[in-house]
Amino acid sequence: MAKNAKIVVLVAVLALLQVSCAVARRHGKPGPCDEDADAADLVDLSVSLRHKKTPHHHHGSHHHCSPARHGGHGGGTPAVMTLNGFQHGETGGGPSACDGHFHSDGELIVALSTEWFARGQRCHRTIRITSAHHGRTVEARVVDECDSSRGCRHNIVDSSPAVWKALGLDTDVGEVPVTWSDA
Repeated sequence: MAKNAKIVVLVAVLALLQVSCAVARRHGKPGPCDEDADAADLVDLSVSLRHKKTPHHHHGSHHHCSPARHGGHGGGTPAVMTLNGFQHGETGGGPSACDGHFHSDGELIVALSTEWFARGQRCHRTIRITSAHHGRTVEARVVDECDSSRGCRHNIVDSSPAVWKALGLDTDVGEVPVTWSDA
């Protein structure tokens, strides 16, 4: 009977961990990227409970993943989405870094902070942006860099008005929390 009670407790703990991780992801909180590591940690917890040991914590096992590895439903890298004009004479400045052209505010396009722009490796790639307010998602194409050496913060997804409209957000707000991932 005691063994069955331990199993019930273990199942309950594992269920609570799973729910809390899902809630954290839904709210844009960073979490481990490597699901195998999650499973290994749960096995360690299971073995520890079975043998009445203190759970073993792996030092240095916190995973820092590039945004490309984040994904799934509601997951992604936490960011601040700002409003940018990509047309000639608007707030975006010069032509976009990816193609040397200006773009219509009606296009679903973004500029990413320098680190995420990755020296142009994300040029013309599609990213998925999810509103932290209501979970609505849109896909947009990377066309420019938000240059961190010139004052752009390191956590910015600078988006066209079309992206804001597709997410149902008010452009007058200027900044909103989002998550993003490579599509």
